[in-house]
Amino acid sequence: MKPLNNGPFGMYRVARAAVALIQKLMFRVEYIGRDNVPADGSVLVCSNHQSNWDPVLLAIAIPKQRPLRFFAKKELFGVPVLKHILNRAGQIPVSRGERDRQALRVVLQKLKENELISIFPEGTRSKDGTLGTAQAGVGFFALRSEAAVLPIAIIGRYKFRTKLKVVIGEPLDLTALKANKASAQEAADLIMERISELYIEHSRNVR
Repeated sequence: MKPLNNGPFGMYRVARAAVALIQKLMFRVEYIGRDNVPADGSVLVCSNHQSNWDPVLLAIAIPKQRPLRFFAKKELFGVPVLKHILNRAGQIPVSRGERDRQALRVVLQKLKENELISIFPEGTRSKDGTLGTAQAGVGFFALRSEAAVLPIAIIGRYKFRTKLKVVIGEPLDLTALKANKASAQEAADLIMERISELYIEHSRNVR
């Protein structure tokens, strides 16, 4: 694993520490199931998506020894200063609204290198906080790699000092789907189903 203070993740530790402090001031977040994060090997971190804050909570939920890569709009890499920050933080440029083959290759390669990739199965933010339908992309990566698939439910609304939960489930076993040559959509649906189960199970007493 690459050192956090060097290479493509040189900015990651600094950014993670900064947003962790901001998160503590803004929200009351309970992290559940951190022991379920694999200590090694590649991981697809799969979560529901309702806010631009979601990546912040996911980065904090995952141990800092395991840097987490996110997708970022390719246009952001055209901004000089921001481009430097995103590259040093190890983020992946992607073209929205089209099949970005270069991004697909990059993700599969990084998974071969035992890295962690965050992906939102729904593909876009939920406008009303409800869980949406999974897109096939997450299933494609799950079936085409040896990565562990880690389902996570983010529960609660992002309002000042409200309570939120980040629930990390056990990695999913996709052995049967791979053996049966399941479609990417079938794998995506299974991942989203598990996220939904975690969401429902832990939604009590969240205000």
